[in-house]
Amino acid sequence: MIFLRYESFRGYLKAYPVTSVLIALNLILFAGQILTNDRLSQQFLFLQWSNLPGYADNSYGLQEPWRYVTSMFVHGSMQHLFFNMFALLVFAPPLERLIGSWRYTLLYLLSGIAGNILSAVAITGVQQSLGASGAIYGVYGAYLFMALHRKGMMDESSAKTVYMILGLGVVSLLFYSNINWWAHLGGLIGGYLIYAAMDNKEKYRRGRYR
Repeated sequence: MIFLRYESFRGYLKAYPVTSVLIALNLILFAGQILTNDRLSQQFLFLQWSNLPGYADNSYGLQEPWRYVTSMFVHGSMQHLFFNMFALLVFAPPLERLIGSWRYTLLYLLSGIAGNILSAVAITGVQQSLGASGAIYGVYGAYLFMALHRKGMMDESSAKTVYMILGLGVVSLLFYSNINWWAHLGGLIGGYLIYAAMDNKEKYRRGRYR
């Protein structure tokens, strides 16, 4: 099972520097949200609107495009933060180790942007969105590609875990109405396609899971 974590705190920081930095940024910014009474959230969340009386259209959030990135690092509640950081802490490290820090960083950020893009296209009118879920679903998308097309790189238990996580994501649609599932889907698709572009068949054939 590649998702079991045995490292010490120091060992984790050394082995997975990008994941550690991402978690730290999310925690620091959440503290900033609390200290500023959520004013920081309003500066960083993804925002779009159209046909809003008295305001120029901000369709697809293009008036402030940096929000496509900054919105990945702020959260709506402690529970929202906890679930996303737990997922990042447990599930992201094997991918960082597998493809290297720079490509992992690129996949994470581009997946989050892809999630916001699909959300902006699918949801019309006024939209506010925040959270790391789109980027984290990009990590799941990379594992989905691996489970489907590079079976030797992932043990059966880990592949089943990926399928279970994605299945639970679908089931939770029935119980939660305040989750931006378009962003999750966009991140999942983005991570899958980005990982596919990064895939090196020969390298993976030589480095099959042991």
